[in-house]
Amino acid sequence: MTIDRFQQAAEKEKYVHSVFTAIAHRYDLLNTALSFNQDKYWRRFAVRQAGLPAGGQVLDVCCGTAMLTLELARSVEKAKVIGLDFCEEMLAVGRENIAKSNCCGAIELIQGNALALPFADNTFDCATIGFALRNVPDIKETIAEMQRVVKPGGRVVSLELAKPSAPVFKQLYYLYFEQILPLLGKLGVGFDGPYRWLPESLRRFPHQSVICDYFTEVGLKQARYHELTGGIVAVHVGVK
Repeated sequence: MTIDRFQQAAEKEKYVHSVFTAIAHRYDLLNTALSFNQDKYWRRFAVRQAGLPAGGQVLDVCCGTAMLTLELARSVEKAKVIGLDFCEEMLAVGRENIAKSNCCGAIELIQGNALALPFADNTFDCATIGFALRNVPDIKETIAEMQRVVKPGGRVVSLELAKPSAPVFKQLYYLYFEQILPLLGKLGVGFDGPYRWLPESLRRFPHQSVICDYFTEVGLKQARYHELTGGIVAVHVGVK
């Protein structure tokens, strides 16, 4: 990474941290409202792609408020799930969510960096990341780190916003996403800014086909993706 790219990555990390610190208290409510309750379906679909065995260990990278972490814990008997995130405010909400569930014994939340996962090689049966790959400073390095900590035969799964291509639907979606959603987000959190990052982050994010190429380039096999809800979300899967 060049000095310029390093500076850009550091600035992005700092900005993204400030965004999620600001919206942590409203994040889950607004996710559900702004996705028209589709976020639950998307998470369940992603978890089905994880292929977790009974008693398996899974790492949920950039776990935020632990909603995907909880879905993973619920899906498999005696699963052990570790959620990792760099934002303490999001983790605090995640701990509250876990405390309200019956999965307390199955989940551990820790603060950490997606680009330097604090785990040995070949530790987990699966590594997941939900709605966060577009926010990390280095997309390919994050996927590579997830691949590193997964056991041979295990899977890396990403659930992320994507870029729909269907005529008419595409135009309507971008009208909502770029014009209406930031206004609704402003009403939800009480100030402007954080929900303007959402369309900007997607604009900068590569097409789902390029992300699939990244999976292959870091050494994952059988890389593929599933487009959901008209292609506004994609679930990528690769096998170590």
